[in-house]
Amino acid sequence: MDYINSKLFADVEGTCTGRYGYIIAVLSISDPGSGTVIPGVGTAEFVVKYTAIVYKPFKGEVVDGKVANVNKMGFFADVGPLQVFVSSHLIPQDIKFDPSATPPCFSSEDQVIERGSKVRLKVVGTRVDATEIFAIGTIKEDYLGVLD
Repeated sequence: MDYINSKLFADVEGTCTGRYGYIIAVLSISDPGSGTVIPGVGTAEFVVKYTAIVYKPFKGEVVDGKVANVNKMGFFADVGPLQVFVSSHLIPQDIKFDPSATPPCFSSEDQVIERGSKVRLKVVGTRVDATEIFAIGTIKEDYLGVLD
């Protein structure tokens, strides 16, 4: 039973499924019962039901993230395990890209978006693959942008 638990934790935690999203942590495991021996291999297979903490982003969700990368096309922000791209078209007009800054950043009179900045953004779209979730965000609405 200990091996089944440790194998489940190792194989499932930190992964992403298209149906449920990112599996952050396994909370509890139901009794797997007796397993089935696979003929010709000699290994056993167990059907295990478990409860877990998951994160699946949805359209319209407002999240806080940390800027990971900035370029002239926009910036990428890490929101837990999810990486959100904010296009330069979804950044307010008064915030301009400054390629001469070190490091490159988007800046206005009162905000600077550079690597390591904390930002509040709104998810405007997601795309789900079998093992990954892609998201697009915006800071072009009220109360979104750099957090102090």
